[in-house]
Amino acid sequence: MKIFTSKQIHELDSYTIEHEPVASIDLMERAAREIAKAVMQRWQTETPIVVFAGPGNNGGDALAVARMLAEEGYSVTAFLFNVKNSLSPDCYANKQRLSSSKHMKRFVEVVDEFDPPELNEATLVIDGLFGSGLNKPLTGGFASLVKYINSSDCRVASIDMPSGLLAEDNTYNISSNIIRADITLTLHSKKLCMYLADCQQYLGEIAVLPIGLSEEWQKQTDSQFAEIEESDILPLVKQRNDFAHKGTMGQALIIAGSYGMGGAATMTAKACLRAGAGKVTVHIPHCNYNIMQIAVPEAVVHLDKEECCFSESIDTTQYDAVAIGPGLGQRNQTATALLAQLKRTECPAVLDADALNILSTRAAWMQQIPAGAVLTPHPKEFDRMDGNDCFSDFERLAHAREMAQRIKCYILLKGHYSAICNPDGTVIFNSTGNAGMATAGAGDVLTGIIAGLIARGYHTATATLLGAYIHGLAGDIAAEEKGMESLIATDIIEAMPAAFKKLYS
Repeated sequence: MKIFTSKQIHELDSYTIEHEPVASIDLMERAAREIAKAVMQRWQTETPIVVFAGPGNNGGDALAVARMLAEEGYSVTAFLFNVKNSLSPDCYANKQRLSSSKHMKRFVEVVDEFDPPELNEATLVIDGLFGSGLNKPLTGGFASLVKYINSSDCRVASIDMPSGLLAEDNTYNISSNIIRADITLTLHSKKLCMYLADCQQYLGEIAVLPIGLSEEWQKQTDSQFAEIEESDILPLVKQRNDFAHKGTMGQALIIAGSYGMGGAATMTAKACLRAGAGKVTVHIPHCNYNIMQIAVPEAVVHLDKEECCFSESIDTTQYDAVAIGPGLGQRNQTATALLAQLKRTECPAVLDADALNILSTRAAWMQQIPAGAVLTPHPKEFDRMDGNDCFSDFERLAHAREMAQRIKCYILLKGHYSAICNPDGTVIFNSTGNAGMATAGAGDVLTGIIAGLIARGYHTATATLLGAYIHGLAGDIAAEEKGMESLIATDIIEAMPAAFKKLYS
């Protein structure tokens, strides 16, 4: 599913109005009906409602919703803020309609002084001050109103966007001047900021309301951002040939583990095997030998000359994929071996954990990363690689996009909506996964899955996308069975067969 910018959404609205065709006021009425329906599904008529409407089309939506809810028997008080005596045409039209309504408890057009209503825990505020068209932080009276709403005990349903939140970049926004909604009733599709962790505090529950915008425009318009859905994943899944054998299902090499970190190597290897690789070889130090042989008997063990760490590069000629980094440690000899490994790796590579940490302290070595490699950092690992402490998740995403293009690699920035930044500048957000996966070892599992899929024969771009999706799907299946609180990384591996079965069913 494509994710459009606020500018593109405006163009989509305009195209729909022109080509459906539909009058803009009727499109607003369509949107208002969906919003009112969503409110009525969640709150009974006994709930007192206060509507705050701004002077633009978001305010027009709010006024139409106020009228519809009042007609359904809700006690509705509406405030329209028109301090500059300048309403959008559709907002003005809905003001006229609301003024003639006989069902409203109270309707006030604020042009000067504003006497705020009492808001308590029983009150539902419908926030229609500003939507996705806002392009700068709120100040002045609107900022004061936002603070007043946030300081109350009321519940808040925001139309399209919490007022004050910008649809894309909130790096330099003013946190205290943004509505903190209990639910955001966003129109047509999620906005980019809704995929970023630091914006979640304002959004509450997100409900996407379809309003029938032009399918033709969406198909013919490119977007730099998208969210992967099951319908996108299913066509990518390879069917296993009836005459397949381990030699045709690919060989993967895992370089992982150090003293005290043998578990990272075992989880990566198990996940790689579960992802379908025909043969998995694990290069480990001697201290991890017994652990690996017992925990993953299916893996072939290749021992390093050192007792406790990775110290020598491996010939990758016979392998279809290599994963480097989980539990590797950051000793100097390991760093030197990593550099040598990067230089001689001839197959697609997946770099994670300590491989990334080593590179982050040796910036010049970044140029040795093979083109087309997959990097799987969590936010702090990425910041160290980037050499910056990003002020916002949008800024971090922008830096990751730039790095992916510059070094011609795939950067999977891990999070609730893991962002896959491609070498062509596009970004795809993963839609599976849950908070229970915030546990040690989950990243090692992801690394193993992606390496296994590449070895299995998937193109690196597809393996990264499919790997993130299956990793999250397995986590969702595990959480459904065991609950999020008690989820551990090996639960994700154990749920992988069910995840694959779901995709093949």
